[in-house]
Parts: sequence; structure tokens; C-alpha cells
Amino acid sequence: MTGERLPMTVPAQDLPMRVRIHEVGARDGLQNEKTAVPTEVKAEFVRRLADAGLTTIEATSFVRPEWVPQLADAEELFPLVRDLEGVRLPVLVPNRRGLDRALALGADRIAVFASATETFAKANLNRTLDESLALFEPVVRRAKDEGAHVRGYVSMCFGDPWEGAVPLHQVVRVCTALREMGCDELSLGDTIGVATPGHVLELLSSLNEQGVPTNVIGVHFHDTYGQALANTYAALEHGVTTVDASAGGLGGCPYAKSATGNLATEDLVWMLQGLGVETGVDLGRLVATSAWMAEQLGRPSPSRTVRALSHKDQ
Repeated sequence: MTGERLPMTVPAQDLPMRVRIHEVGARDGLQNEKTAVPTEVKAEFVRRLADAGLTTIEATSFVRPEWVPQLADAEELFPLVRDLEGVRLPVLVPNRRGLDRALALGADRIAVFASATETFAKANLNRTLDESLALFEPVVRRAKDEGAHVRGYVSMCFGDPWEGAVPLHQVVRVCTALREMGCDELSLGDTIGVATPGHVLELLSSLNEQGVPTNVIGVHFHDTYGQALANTYAALEHGVTTVDASAGGLGGCPYAKSATGNLATEDLVWMLQGLGVETGVDLGRLVATSAWMAEQLGRPSPSRTVRALSHKDQ
């Protein structure tokens, strides 16, 4: 049987021509797994993601092993993937020690992980919000001095499981502080998945009003309430061109128990293909990669697109 290739492309007006996907599956996706994933399997996951056309793949996190045991092998993993041609490999660092470890291995893209709320700052870093920002300042300064690109994650931008709704001005204050430190890019995290499109647009507008340009903003949505794609579309309408996603929809947050999976990269690519927005990603290869990783983890992929396309191939 022959037919039109799906999804059918119907471009929408006023959307970016191209979106850069910041793939977080190998770091954020695997950090909350209950069983240990062998280092070589992680490395193969990164290589397969690169082969599928992803050009920004967050590789690992240089945190203390007791904090996130799944990422305790950062020193072993990073050298296995750092020479992938044409691929950016950001790594998360919590402090100066983590930065030193990352720089020693040749990492040139660094991420720090801030919070928009006091309670999550305490849970994640055992510091107040202001103390955590003070912790990051010398880390960002040193990374910039070493010529590294620095991304600032801001978690709990749309809601907090302990504090509830998060005031816009609170998020703007943290984002502005990270920009003033020298962060090249910001990622707005909907850590527990409670954002809605109007909220997304209002926050983006508030950031613009306070001097944070759209071209330095990425969005990171969780799909707890099924809103991740709708929220992404709203961000695209505003002009955002960087979207975080996790292959196969892997991931959560070890410090926020109500945080379910990330936006699945395959679901995002399916939508963007239908809209005529370029990503450079081969959806078939990406689906095969996530199906393979699901086998390694011993459970089905939560991505609807992976399940639908894998079923069609059977």
C-alpha cells in the first residue's frame, strides 16, 4: 500500500523555521532510574542519539555519587563520547569541584541548576535560594574564564509541590541573576508539569520586559498533566527556538516526587515535522534508539510516538 508520508506537513504561520532540540535523555532521563545502567550502555545511547541527528546531547552530571548514584560514572562516561563530531555535549555541575572534574576531561559546555523557589533550593542543594545563587557565581565565572558555554537551569518556574504557584517576579529575579553572572542560556523548567500555555506566554513576556531576550531562553516541560506539547507550541509562537526533550520520555526529578517524565523527543519531533519546522532529526532512527533503550531498561517507552511507530513496524 502506498500513501502520503505521515505526519502530513502543514506549516503554521509565525513559528520558527528551525528548532534546536536540547536532548536530556542521557542525563535527566537516566538520573532517576532505580537500577544501574552500565556505562557502555549510556555511551551507546549517546552515540545512537547523535546518529539520529541530535546535535546537543546532555551527557552526564558531575555530582557527588551519593547524590545521584546513576551518574556516578561521569569520569568514565564522558571520555567515551566527547569526540563525537559536530555534537555539543553539555554536562551539569553543582559546584566548583564538579566544574573542575568536568573541565579536566575537556568539557566545554557547562550547566548549573538553580531553583525559583526556596523550598526546592533547600531540597536540591541544602541552601536558601540566595545562598545557591551565591554558590553558582564563582562556578559560572570560572567556566566563562575557561571559555566554556554556560547554561543556567531554573527549576520550579511554573509551580512547586510545596509552595504551590510561583510568582512570575520570583522566576524573573532568578533568571536575571543567572544572566548577570554570565550564563549564555537559560532553561525554564516546569519541573512538576503544571504549566499551561497562557502561563508560559506570560512568563516569557515578563522576562523580555526585564531585559532577558527570547533568543537566550530554552523551555523544559514535563508532561504530568499532558500539557508539554501545548506549552511548547506556545513558546514557539513567542519565538523560542530551543526546546529540551528526553528520548523516549525518560526522566523525572529525584528531589520532586510529583515530577513525572519529560517531554518525549519523538513526540516533539512528530509535532514539529507536521508543522514544517526543521530539527535535523531522523525520526525513524530516534524511535529505534528509544525502543532499544527501553529494552535495556526492561520496560516500554512512555513516548506515545515510540509506541505507535514501533507497533507499526511489527
